[in-house]
Amino acid sequence: MTDSAIREISFSQAIYEAMALAMEADERVILMGEDIGVYGGAFQVTGDLVHRFGPERVIDTPISELGGAGVAVGAALTGMRPIFEFQFSDFATLAMEQIVNQAAKMRYMLGGEVSVPVIMRLPCGSGSGAAAQHSQSLEAWFAHVPGLKVIEPTTPYDAKGMLLAALEQNDPVLIFEHKLLYKMKGHVPEGHYTVPIGPSETRRQGKDVTIVATAIMVARALEAAVILEGENIDVEVIDLRTLRPMDTESIIASVKRTSRLLCVYEGVKTLGIGAEISAAIVESDAFGFLDAPVIRLGGQECPIPYSPGLERASVPQVDDIVRCARDLVRRKI
Repeated sequence: MTDSAIREISFSQAIYEAMALAMEADERVILMGEDIGVYGGAFQVTGDLVHRFGPERVIDTPISELGGAGVAVGAALTGMRPIFEFQFSDFATLAMEQIVNQAAKMRYMLGGEVSVPVIMRLPCGSGSGAAAQHSQSLEAWFAHVPGLKVIEPTTPYDAKGMLLAALEQNDPVLIFEHKLLYKMKGHVPEGHYTVPIGPSETRRQGKDVTIVATAIMVARALEAAVILEGENIDVEVIDLRTLRPMDTESIIASVKRTSRLLCVYEGVKTLGIGAEISAAIVESDAFGFLDAPVIRLGGQECPIPYSPGLERASVPQVDDIVRCARDLVRRKI
């Protein structure tokens, strides 16, 4: 195995590398967003790309998410391949018109005569002390909308590969990047490769309970699985990775083996990703395999607090996952 095959870089470096490779290979790829130029982005992901490719391809936009997103959608319609960065995913609420009413619907409304190959990067999630307006997990909102593809990579390998795969799509792709993952390191090959949009990934095999998780909750679920192993509870962990289109087939197959399902996600529990996963099981033949009710472990019914202690309490932690999985194994229908 070569050094390049086993090298480790961070999640944010993997995204940077994917964008650089894409820009080198295709002059249609441009970057847009607030402070992504000389400043390097709110989370320093775009780095020095403005110096490498110039301000005509790494474009600092005004403080107007609606305007910037609209320009990105328009650029995609003319044949460009824009990657638009929201400083925080929360700010996408200001651009819902362009994302939901325009980008998601244009191909359908114009009979397939146009495509909108725009990528939108959305740093999301709690844990950085950014409080209620900068810490939300709103991916379920967008996964509700036909015409959008919504992905949420959890490893540096997937962050690079899924972004490069998104650039091959002719439809809008929203990439939710949990802020706590930016510094996480992992194996990432050099050069171009893709990770397909759609399939989930089983990060750990087990026989007693299936945990389906997203974003930072995958790492926490894996940590919980190690603790539960000490209690003779064998946990299977599925990293959803793609929210739309969702890989329900893999989840159904896993539940048929384990007979129990725990959905773990950071977004508010009510009407969240776990509700869709639960419904998929109830509507499938996996329902007859269940030995206990499906359990959803999501965020609390409140805005994300500023206080570090309250912030932690508002979203699932490792101990919460351990407790829920342990209780689930003991429960019967």
